[in-house]
Amino acid sequence: MGTRLLPQPALTLVITGVWMALANSVSLGNAVLGLALGLAVPLLTQAYWPDRPRFRKPWRIVDFALVVLWDIVVSNIQVAWLILFRRGDSLRSQFIRVPLDLTNPEAITILAGTITMTPGTVSADLSADGTAILVHCLETDDPEATVTAIKQRYERRLMEIFA
Repeated sequence: MGTRLLPQPALTLVITGVWMALANSVSLGNAVLGLALGLAVPLLTQAYWPDRPRFRKPWRIVDFALVVLWDIVVSNIQVAWLILFRRGDSLRSQFIRVPLDLTNPEAITILAGTITMTPGTVSADLSADGTAILVHCLETDDPEATVTAIKQRYERRLMEIFA
């Protein structure tokens, strides 16, 4: 719902906020520079955003973020335990294929990034037709359970968020 001079208002606010956080200082100069960047970046990149992502249930973003943050904390502990108390040769690491029900490119990108941000898993590849992600798991003895967890914890929520 942007205008010509403000094509992506939410992105403008995010860029301004991120600039203020990176500057680690609340001052008029930083606010003005952050706002200038927040206005300039969407204007300069609007040609690369022909179709804006549409959110069906944007309030579900908070739920998704909390689940991801929780999983990152839990996975950090699990990976630390594996590294400290298990030998590398006893790890059951493998690649798994996660079939996708998502079709929105932005949602698929967020899913791949989420998988990679969660310690112990890395998104390795997206199939050419965009119907599956190849994921490397540091430790899994049940690949199907891992696929189900990814689909239930992340993909299902992203499908609710994106139209």
